[in-house]
Amino acid sequence: MSHPKHTTQQDISQQELERETGEIRLAFPYGKIFSALALSWALFQLWIASPLPFTLGVGQIFDLEARAVHLSFAFALCFLGFGFHKYHKPGKLHIPGRIDLLFAVLSVSVTLYLVLNHSNIAQRAGMMAQLDIFGLSLPFEAIMGWIGIILLLEATRRVIGLPLMVMAIIFLLYSLLGPYMPDLISHKGVSPSRLVGYHWFTAEAIFGIPLKVVTDFVFLFVLLGALLNRAGAGQYFIDLAFAAVGKYRGGPAKASVLASGLTGMISGSSIANTVTTGTFTIPVMKKSGMSAEKAGAIEVAASTDGQLMPPIMGAAAFVMAEFIGLSYSQVVVHAAIPALMSYIGLFYITHLEAVKHDLKPIPADQIKPFRSIFWQGAHYFLPIFVLVYLLMVAKFTPSASVFWSIISLLPVILYQEMRLVDFAVRQLGAAASNSFRVIFDGLVNSGKNMISVSIAVAAAGIIVGAVASTGLNNALIGVVETLADGNIYILLVLTAVLCLILGMGLPTTANYLVVASIMAPVLSQLGAEAGLIMPLIAVHLFVFYFGLMADTTPPVGLAAYAAAAISRGDPIKTGLQAFAYSMRTAILPFIFIFNLDLLLINVTNPLYALYIFVIGIIAIMCFTSLTFRFMKTPLGWGEMALLTLVTAMLLRPGFFMNQISDPWIQLNISGETITIPKNVKSRFHLSRISETGTKTKVINLKPNAAKTNLLSFGLSLDKKQAEIMDVKFMSQAEKAGFRSFDHITQIDYENTKQPNKNWVILFALMLLGLLLTAQYKKAGFLVARKKTNDKAENNNKQN
Repeated sequence: MSHPKHTTQQDISQQELERETGEIRLAFPYGKIFSALALSWALFQLWIASPLPFTLGVGQIFDLEARAVHLSFAFALCFLGFGFHKYHKPGKLHIPGRIDLLFAVLSVSVTLYLVLNHSNIAQRAGMMAQLDIFGLSLPFEAIMGWIGIILLLEATRRVIGLPLMVMAIIFLLYSLLGPYMPDLISHKGVSPSRLVGYHWFTAEAIFGIPLKVVTDFVFLFVLLGALLNRAGAGQYFIDLAFAAVGKYRGGPAKASVLASGLTGMISGSSIANTVTTGTFTIPVMKKSGMSAEKAGAIEVAASTDGQLMPPIMGAAAFVMAEFIGLSYSQVVVHAAIPALMSYIGLFYITHLEAVKHDLKPIPADQIKPFRSIFWQGAHYFLPIFVLVYLLMVAKFTPSASVFWSIISLLPVILYQEMRLVDFAVRQLGAAASNSFRVIFDGLVNSGKNMISVSIAVAAAGIIVGAVASTGLNNALIGVVETLADGNIYILLVLTAVLCLILGMGLPTTANYLVVASIMAPVLSQLGAEAGLIMPLIAVHLFVFYFGLMADTTPPVGLAAYAAAAISRGDPIKTGLQAFAYSMRTAILPFIFIFNLDLLLINVTNPLYALYIFVIGIIAIMCFTSLTFRFMKTPLGWGEMALLTLVTAMLLRPGFFMNQISDPWIQLNISGETITIPKNVKSRFHLSRISETGTKTKVINLKPNAAKTNLLSFGLSLDKKQAEIMDVKFMSQAEKAGFRSFDHITQIDYENTKQPNKNWVILFALMLLGLLLTAQYKKAGFLVARKKTNDKAENNNKQN
């Protein structure tokens, strides 16, 4: 990529941050117009989230109309604030050109057309209007739709860059050219008029669920974060982190992890998180003795993991809830333990680095007391508490929860400004004026921050729509199934690699949308056919984690470039080091897919949930020590082997118990009658002939209250060949997925007498205790030997 003269890597990284956060510098009067539009956007979002439209009976706007207004604001701000060329000379104010203004007017016009003619469009049920001019029928709605799609692609290029735009174009072409595609992924094709009607004039693609979620509540969460940050919460979290852990060995790195975790709660961007906290933490980490690349990598890993942290999770939690039909609180509960495991694992990494390289803590006289720092900004936790309470306890909708959280933040801002003027009565007017300025800036900043998110999500809607309208998922199932050849581990690795590739260079929410719409159904179906029970939440979290890993994966890894600009290190080395630090994040999806306890699926006992969390933390710390070959002292090969065994037993105790006692008991299928046992899980192994050859399939059946023979279940069987001759219409068998001419190769049912897998965990903890004892003895021996050597050296010097 060529850049204008005199534009340094520092300038490019700064401009990437500007593009991510909307901090665009415009010449007068465009800067004022830009801010006014951003403010209007934020006020519009607050209006539709508030109870006022229903109380007053005016201004009610829903669904497609609300999404169209939302996107029109994003279009206007995009074409005003982002020039045709990606990079510009440092310090130069942007002036929109005539083409930019034309694009802004056109994009807003074709989008607001959906609002002004919504009822008319809905009544025509997909039929697009034409305009008669001098006897000629002009398909003006189709033309408007194509203008909207093309301008969306251009907006995507300007705000996000080429990767997402190119991907969207590929999916559009795939929709149009289906019959000409290779057999494995071919389809009937979509006509240009049907394509534009589906993508632009319905609530299925560009204006589908992703943009709905962003319109309904993601904007409000970004607004909450912008207000908190403008009120001083971001700096407070950084100060709090340094006060909490700065005095310990490797304190600056620990503070970076803690600060990024706290900031991640209110930030929807790993890049913004990297720069916000990294500006303070990276120089201090370098000063403590850490290399530029490692300092940047710690910040990148911490900031990327910030997207895993509730309550926002990079806004993906809300999209995920809509996709899979769970409540937001359920998504957060399932995601909590892996997120905390990942963060505590990174915290442990900073400790190991500090011990290995003897990094120094921050001098005590440079750290403010934790208690005083905490109480200076404890009020910042009030809106976060209100948000979590309303979401998790009161079960409010996300939109209502964040709206009232924002309302609760307003007195906090006033209180903060009053503290700054020492509560003097004569200064209350100044405090109120300053509070108004903070709120005003927060509203404007939220609009600016949302440009990249909204444009990216709308563009991702093209991909989501193309997948849904062409049946690409079914085609990909055949492709991936052929490559994996029934091996679940190869399937998971292929999915992870595809998620890394698809997610490169995309914002978190768009990233999740792309990888989830393409890969989640593939993984879910093929996993089920391989006999692995994969709840949808596990599948979606799997693709979310690996899509997010793209933020640290070279050569794109935008967060690594942002960190390198601050640390003055090499961005590629920083990205590689960050990827190494993030290995614990990469291993977690492979673990919770097989160990559903980590997602608290079917776990209702709070004490058992706490037990799972503690064991998970121990396991991830063991894995981290393993990757670093270090605990209290460097690990020998024997210790490495033992720690590998301990880590595997803690992460997947069920696997080891299955080696000791078979979890399934095989039924004899050669007898006269075959009966499915009651009150236990059972599964059928089938051989099925398809267009692509013979496939193996496993059907899992839930426990039945009574014993069931195959005939009552809905299956007629050729007993000699164990071939299903007929499947009764609407029977249990048909609903479960059986087909005529399937061959039953094996039937087995759950072994209810298998010993509890917690015995494996207990044994692993005993082995870990032995290893730790050996490590402490070795550490003591090394210290004693060092003292002896130092003493001998001193004696030699004296002699």
